[in-house]
Amino acid sequence: MTAPKRRPLARRERTAWTRLARTPGVGSLTFHRLVAQYKGADGALDALPHISKRRLVPPGAEAVEAEIEALEEMGARLIASCEPDYPALLAQIDPCPPLISIRGDAALFTKPLVAIVGAREASAAGQKLAAQFARELGELGFVIVSGMARGIDARVHEATLETGTIAVLAGGLDRPYPPQNLALHDAICARGAVIAEAPLGFQARARDFPRRNHIISGVSLGVVVIEAAERSGSLITARAAGEQGREVMAVPGSPLDPRSRGSNALLKQGAILVESAADVAEALKATPLSVRARPPAPLFDRDDDAPPGDALVEAIARLLSPTPVHVNDLARLVGAPAGVVAGAVTELELAGRAATLPGGYAASPGAAFDG
Repeated sequence: MTAPKRRPLARRERTAWTRLARTPGVGSLTFHRLVAQYKGADGALDALPHISKRRLVPPGAEAVEAEIEALEEMGARLIASCEPDYPALLAQIDPCPPLISIRGDAALFTKPLVAIVGAREASAAGQKLAAQFARELGELGFVIVSGMARGIDARVHEATLETGTIAVLAGGLDRPYPPQNLALHDAICARGAVIAEAPLGFQARARDFPRRNHIISGVSLGVVVIEAAERSGSLITARAAGEQGREVMAVPGSPLDPRSRGSNALLKQGAILVESAADVAEALKATPLSVRARPPAPLFDRDDDAPPGDALVEAIARLLSPTPVHVNDLARLVGAPAGVVAGAVTELELAGRAATLPGGYAASPGAAFDG
């Protein structure tokens, strides 16, 4: 399969693209396979009632037009993954989010981006260090990306309002989280940029934050982790960064502080140790502005992209859980080519038995924007 050529969409095409992307039960992997198979979003919409036994119902054109107009009124817009101004690094994820909305200065995405993430309940020293890293990286020409959470995220956004900062939301552009960061959100909208995959009006749930984390790493050349517990969203971001071919960096912390166990574990696993903004810049020096994700096997453009058998589909269904797993990991477990496994996951999603996420991840139902 090949992705659509990068070109601006006409209004009618944008409406069709958005309707398909906003269909509950159609995730990133299924979206791109349908668009490739049916030569566009219009063809996929026409085929959807038949291939899903009328289970999947896209939103009406009127509802989508209302969302597009509401975004325009707030100074934002929808950008499809086939369009030239879609963030270049994010477009390289296989598969990438079909649709994002951006509010603020979209030109920031053309600059070198580096993500800084860490603990919500960060120490005073950790927050001070994060702000220093962010400020100095901004002075070196980098734009800082984070998730606008409490703690580390908030400090790095505040430190880079002048030099360039991007916040990635788990909910819609009109549903920033947490509430105590609303003033920060407004400041980023005015002086930086805010990006979301979820539709307007969507309130993020706990299970939606891994999607946000994959976008944080996906738009960035690398990810810096400052204070992270052993089980935290920051480590999800770091893992995604590694799978996407981005640099993974971590600041060492005291072994006595549980907030540093995750970041210290990353260092044991091979992350680059950084103690200053200069270390980060040095680590990214050899990283081109256009990097390629390095999954073990591609999900598209494969000669072995044959229809999956029923036994394989059922085997994959048994492996899925609420925890997202990469299609390539599923392929290794079942001993089948990644393209065939991706087709099986698509079949399961169309049947309401799976959900797909950006970057080639799959999970049991409920991981999509269906609430």
